[in-house]
Amino acid sequence: MALVKRVEKTARLSRRALVKYQIMTHCFFNNVQISDADLESLALLAESGEQELTFFCLSISDQSIFKSPQSARNAVAKAEKKKLIVKAGNNKKTIKLNPDIQVQSVGNILLEYKFVSLES
Repeated sequence: MALVKRVEKTARLSRRALVKYQIMTHCFFNNVQISDADLESLALLAESGEQELTFFCLSISDQSIFKSPQSARNAVAKAEKKKLIVKAGNNKKTIKLNPDIQVQSVGNILLEYKFVSLES
């Protein structure tokens, strides 16, 4: 029988922090590199739901997450290539966080992860 050192931590976090943690965990396990600004904008998108692309880019630019709407749009395009964001529509495109990531962002949220590393 293998002995395992168990570490248990409990913390009460804000909704934004829990959403960010879920996105970071997805990116970690899928080897996706994202910046702090990307993470902040993805968390905002997860909390607000589906939005019109231009409005979202203006919004995150106004909040100083990105310096301009164009740099925000470039970040959205990058996130779409990494399959973190899904675009829909032709004329007025809408964007939302990819549902495959399964980020919980509404209501009361309890995250419970269990990881193990066993030596042979």
